[in-house]
Amino acid sequence: MYPETSVSFRCDHPVLQRLYDEAERRCLNNLRDFAGRTVLVEGGGYNKIWLETQPMGGEMYALRSLEAAMNNTLLFLEHQRADGRLPGSIRLDGKRLVPEYNKYQGFCFPWPALNLYYLSGEDPSFLEALRDALIRFDDCLWRTRALKEDGLLRSFCVYDTGEDHALRYGDAPCWWTEDHPPKGFQAVPMASMDVTSWSYASRDALREISLIQGREEDARFWARQARLVADSLRRELWDEQAGTLFDRDPRGHQIRVLGHSPLRCMYWGSLSPRMADRFVREHLLNPEEFWTPFPLPSTAVNDPSFRNAPENNWSGQPEGLTWQRAVQALENYGYHSLVTHLGETLIHTIASHGFRFTQQYDPFTGEPSLPSGGADPEALSSYGPTLLAALEYIAHRWGVHPHLNEIWFSLGSGISCEYEAAFRGIRCEIRSDGVRAKVSLDGRLLCESACGLRVITDPHGKILRTVRIEAQGPEDHWMD
Repeated sequence: MYPETSVSFRCDHPVLQRLYDEAERRCLNNLRDFAGRTVLVEGGGYNKIWLETQPMGGEMYALRSLEAAMNNTLLFLEHQRADGRLPGSIRLDGKRLVPEYNKYQGFCFPWPALNLYYLSGEDPSFLEALRDALIRFDDCLWRTRALKEDGLLRSFCVYDTGEDHALRYGDAPCWWTEDHPPKGFQAVPMASMDVTSWSYASRDALREISLIQGREEDARFWARQARLVADSLRRELWDEQAGTLFDRDPRGHQIRVLGHSPLRCMYWGSLSPRMADRFVREHLLNPEEFWTPFPLPSTAVNDPSFRNAPENNWSGQPEGLTWQRAVQALENYGYHSLVTHLGETLIHTIASHGFRFTQQYDPFTGEPSLPSGGADPEALSSYGPTLLAALEYIAHRWGVHPHLNEIWFSLGSGISCEYEAAFRGIRCEIRSDGVRAKVSLDGRLLCESACGLRVITDPHGKILRTVRIEAQGPEDHWMD
């Protein structure tokens, strides 16, 4: 049995309350029985658990179902091959689970899994299993995907990085079952910022795990190993003039498509603060590129390869999965008020278009994309990453977020609300009138503060620091 978890949110803004309630209700549609194990599938017509979405999605859902969250991670650990490779996805075939190794499909895994270590009771056997899995996975990457002595790892197929229909992959195969590289293609094997960053994330998480376990020498070793990866990314893929990263084709030529992938690297933490700041300020916040009326398209809208296609296409429209990853990506580098702004935009867009939580949205109108072809509109409007992104932005604005061995109390302004969460044997509460808020732990008042800040404590309620989560400017218009 896992420790009790729960979460609730009540506010005086009817639109926000409806969005929250709708997201919670629709998430229930994505809970499934996988051979006797409750999991949270991706939803929106996708009925598997994918490595790029569901360990992260499960962790975001953990206060609502810790059992599903743990299974979304444990099933990948349990199906790791002897050579260290993790399945890119796991499907249910009748009553049998089938791990699929025909792509890597991203890697939003180490830090969500480490957060579950804390939420599930700090079981040392789980931590050791995670440590072993990450070491073997990292070894597998460098044994099979390091084709040159340049410190970079390669993508072999489109689905390795989960960028379906992305034009920058050219004639690359969609999937690839072998551990040797494909031959005769223009774009692959591709020297990849994504795949290389998976190693950085694994090694950085191993550094943290070593510190938890008291292995200080191991922690220093993994910190050095992670730095080697970050240095290779900067040396080989960073374009100083352009202020962004570009992957390279098999001949070493830059694939000069201005994509959002540096934001994904920020999720894994592999960019230096300077590199991240240049990408955010020069590209992410550029209205001619990624800062469209509904931001975060997969490819800059002024890039020749951009396609505003309503079907799943990572050359075009903003994806719910990008919005989901953007929370941690931006907070890793201190862009807390930018996360707040994105949350406002997402909430306003979803509420203004019939509370549809779809996979993609038009970057110019915010219109939710409902591809033709007979798919169930209700299912398409229950896409898990978008549902969880909406709930996560609310939690990071007005709620409680357990972050590793810390508790984040976010005191957003503009509404009266109550947010309660239970985890790790404690109960946390925020009561706010939109101007000032009270923070409590197990019924004990920790502090009273002006809104617009995040109060960060240890598990016992000791205040560690505060950060500003709202820009000091005009009030939010969507509240009107």
